[in-house]
Amino acid sequence: MANKFAIITGASTGIGFELATLAAKNGCDILVVANEPLIDAAAEDFKQFGTTVTSVNADLSTVEGVDSLLAATNGRQVDLLCANAGHGLGHAFLDQKFADWRHVVDTNIVGTLYLLQKVLPPMVARNEGKVLVTGSIAGYIPGAFQAVYNGTKAFVDSFVAAIQNELKDSDGVTITNLMPGPVETEFFARGDMLDTSVGASDSKSDPADVAKDGWDALMAGKAAVASGWKNKIQSAIANVTPNAILAEQHRKMAEPGTAND
Repeated sequence: MANKFAIITGASTGIGFELATLAAKNGCDILVVANEPLIDAAAEDFKQFGTTVTSVNADLSTVEGVDSLLAATNGRQVDLLCANAGHGLGHAFLDQKFADWRHVVDTNIVGTLYLLQKVLPPMVARNEGKVLVTGSIAGYIPGAFQAVYNGTKAFVDSFVAAIQNELKDSDGVTITNLMPGPVETEFFARGDMLDTSVGASDSKSDPADVAKDGWDALMAGKAAVASGWKNKIQSAIANVTPNAILAEQHRKMAEPGTAND
């Protein structure tokens, strides 16, 4: 990947930070973005690998935010995109504010699709490019007390599979769906889920391990990867388990106050 140019979204912390680290380690010049000032400090860390690093603080739930990210490429060809930006929201749907759950939808779905629709056509035109989208095994599970987030990931998982089919004749362009389970990141604090069983669990995946699984799958041109053997099993079981049972199981993990159960 030396001398290639990569965009990594949601790169200030967690999986995105680790993906940006891997891209820089592998010789990519990188453009990193997040909706917080921490992205500038993260960019300084990425510079240790000797490639060019540019950072953008932008809200990718908006068209304007995505456009500002794309403007920062200064017209350079994008060889690799890690569309990782996203966030969740805990508590019952009826207790959530409209602005809060809409921001989840706009970040995880609208912003992601708009970015892909901008980046993919030049890749298809030259029949070369790699895209990694961070979906989730949550997309297979009706997410009681995390309903909007899981619903957005169900959309993303389905969308990626559909676009892979649409682009099957562009064999030089690969799109990979990274599907982690719970990961030890700021996701649960930001989603107000620290008082839940899943938020308090000490068995969450290491973001560095998840990013490595995603990076390896991306480099190999795989369609999808469920990171971690437990998540592979869970995604397989979810395909044959009734939704009512899956929702009840999720409730036991994500309902507020279950951290001590």
